[in-house]
Amino acid sequence: MKNASRREFLSRTGLAVAGLSLGALDTLAKPAPARLATGLLFDESDKDRMRETVRHPRFVPFWKTVLAADLKADAKFLRSELKTNSHVYDMLRARKILERTSFAFALTGDRNQYAVAQLAMEKILEYPKWDYFFEGGELVIGLQRAPEATIAMALALDWMDDMLSPAMKREVEKQIAEKGAPPCYRTLWGMLHPDRVRGWTIDPNSDYRFRNTLDLNRWPIILNSTNLKVIPIAGLGIAGSLLADKHPEARKWMDLAIQSARAFAPMFGADGSYEEGVSYWGYTVLHLALLVEVLGRRQGIDLNSLINFTGTIRYGLNMSMPTNGKPGDCVNFGDASVVGDTSVAAWVARRFRDPIAQFVALEIGEVSSHYALVWYDSTIQPQKPGPELHDVRFSNDLVISRTGYDVTSTVVAMRSGMPGNHEHADRNSIVLKARGERLLHDPFKASYSYTEPHWLLRQTEAHTAVLINGKGHQYHDGREGTNASWAEARVTHYRANGTSTVATSDATEAYRLVHPTVREVLRTMIFVKPDVLILFDSVRLDSPGWVQARFQIYNEDGKGRGRTLENSFTIERPGVFLHASVAGSSNPRILTGKLNLPEDLGVFPYIEVEHGPASVHGILTACQVSASDSPRPELGIAQQNGMWRVSGAQGGRRFIVMIGMDSSVEVELS
Repeated sequence: MKNASRREFLSRTGLAVAGLSLGALDTLAKPAPARLATGLLFDESDKDRMRETVRHPRFVPFWKTVLAADLKADAKFLRSELKTNSHVYDMLRARKILERTSFAFALTGDRNQYAVAQLAMEKILEYPKWDYFFEGGELVIGLQRAPEATIAMALALDWMDDMLSPAMKREVEKQIAEKGAPPCYRTLWGMLHPDRVRGWTIDPNSDYRFRNTLDLNRWPIILNSTNLKVIPIAGLGIAGSLLADKHPEARKWMDLAIQSARAFAPMFGADGSYEEGVSYWGYTVLHLALLVEVLGRRQGIDLNSLINFTGTIRYGLNMSMPTNGKPGDCVNFGDASVVGDTSVAAWVARRFRDPIAQFVALEIGEVSSHYALVWYDSTIQPQKPGPELHDVRFSNDLVISRTGYDVTSTVVAMRSGMPGNHEHADRNSIVLKARGERLLHDPFKASYSYTEPHWLLRQTEAHTAVLINGKGHQYHDGREGTNASWAEARVTHYRANGTSTVATSDATEAYRLVHPTVREVLRTMIFVKPDVLILFDSVRLDSPGWVQARFQIYNEDGKGRGRTLENSFTIERPGVFLHASVAGSSNPRILTGKLNLPEDLGVFPYIEVEHGPASVHGILTACQVSASDSPRPELGIAQQNGMWRVSGAQGGRRFIVMIGMDSSVEVELS
């Protein structure tokens, strides 16, 4: 639809009422059949429950943001500032306005909310196309904006139904059938048949700032196993359900959406773990839940077993890592930065009567979407996770061990496993949080473009990981985006008993792709709860070389410091210190440094333990956390019968850890 005034729009839709042919959507110009018995997500009978939900302390802050939004500013943007060639920014904003105001109207009946929602709907209709990606240089494909707009318009149509004119409703359905569903279908069909795709490109007139730096030739293959497949799946399925019995293609749309969802499901492990990191997990599971919910409600299609929904909520739970000032903090492997919106947990709790999911819905991450208000069911009693969930090796070989889920708890995580979209060069890297502070860090805010200096934050040297002769393991050059590398690692040993966790990860193959002389790169972590973490790095080379073990310091607030002594170092955060003693098969050197980045991007300090030159490297780093005003803990390190012996005390108990050069471990507590 060309950029048009509201008067021109109404004139055109008036012609539609008079009988103007609408092509494949002719049926929409005829009187609509009786409305289905249920709404897409909720019925009129659900609204009292939802109005009670917005009074719940968990949901009050979000609901306040909905009611306090500046509707005059929204209207001003929509009327005079929105550009219909801006999909990345303006269409995104218009879609979010539509979602917020149409939902607010559904619950409150506020005509001011309705007026802005109608305006947002009209402005989205004015976009000539609903996405900024092409196939063959001319056909629109829908990766984000088209499916997002389809979902938002379908739901808004449902929620404002009685207020919208027949002409407006027909126009919305027509454009969903023309600008929404076909681009989504084209995208999923291309992922199913990548050999038949005529080439995906970015609209040269797009406002996407990286449009000229990306190579999209392999995107039909690459994106087939990323979150960007799930958005068109949801959009296409919802469009098909909305237009069932109204459009001849609707059944075909639903069929491809279901087929694609089932093909995507193995991206989740049998235990519910997800490859792309927790920040993308919530977004992905939410859209699968939308598909399952709408097709179940409107079509009677049961997709409840599509993935392990209850398991995936436990994945999100264990990837959470709240810190001081950042309750939504997470184990941020890859591009993850926060746990994010956990509204889908309310759906899982409701659908599967799951008390752990209800705990997540009420306590973990944030509520930043209206879906939590739609799905929350107060009749399900939350259950706080017990120690049985504190230690986990996920099927994707992430290892996480913790003492609890609150800010003061200790969390240790090790990144092993296969490559995946949004990953970093971070195999065998470690994250440690204790007493509310990040102590071994994985930096945030890596660039999504290789053309920017903070692309460095994706590299091994920016992680709490190992370098060989100053270089990390294999990673791609970024010309195809943030897709997967070839770097593989695997957990070769794991055991946890509630008081200690031991895991060994083998990243040899990942390093060998860069360093042909590599024979072995192993990292073993031993977490003796609650405050002791021991790392043993075993590196074997065909010829003598240097190995560096880096320990990144969290410093976004300028309050992270590192101090070194001859055989030890300390990482300092407000109120808490990490004390580390270091030993090696040859004398290691302990250095301080910072990443080579412009300071306007931040200062990224680290401690580095350098070892060598040698062919066989064994680097032992024994860490203990304490309050900053407490005496430095005494950690004893000695060699005994060809093994390293680490001893000390915490909480009135003694511990002894024995570590062999073959990475075997024995833990004794008394």
